[in-house]
Amino acid sequence: MKEHLATKLIPLGSTTFRQWRADSHCQYIHGYRLLSKIWFKSKTLDKNHWVFDFGDCKDLKRALEHQFDHTFCASSDDPELEIFKRLNDAGLIQLRVMSDGVGIEETAKWVFNKANDYVSQRTGCRVSVEKVEVWEHEGNSAIYKNE
Repeated sequence: MKEHLATKLIPLGSTTFRQWRADSHCQYIHGYRLLSKIWFKSKTLDKNHWVFDFGDCKDLKRALEHQFDHTFCASSDDPELEIFKRLNDAGLIQLRVMSDGVGIEETAKWVFNKANDYVSQRTGCRVSVEKVEVWEHEGNSAIYKNE
């Protein structure tokens, strides 16, 4: 069956992470300016002949920025999580705990799930997300796809 695809770039903001399991410099707190590209798909177009009205992305963009813009994302199994929670409580960081980890691959999966839930709900399941790509910078990205 044929499908229509439309894409949207959404900046996620400047985010810090720590890959506590890494044997490299990634074990230290470091940051990226994240950018996402979301592929929307539908078998049918709306009354405007669009897959999805990109004007309806404002709330999605806000949710993504809340998670990533000027935040510190920590893995739920980071052995230093209690320290990060104290820094958050002291108002020194905006902590976001990610249950599946903080690699760019898990970030792409997180964005995929949030975007897919959002557009499915907004369109009565007429639209879904086919895949999401998230860039750490111009040299590194990860893609999470719908099976």
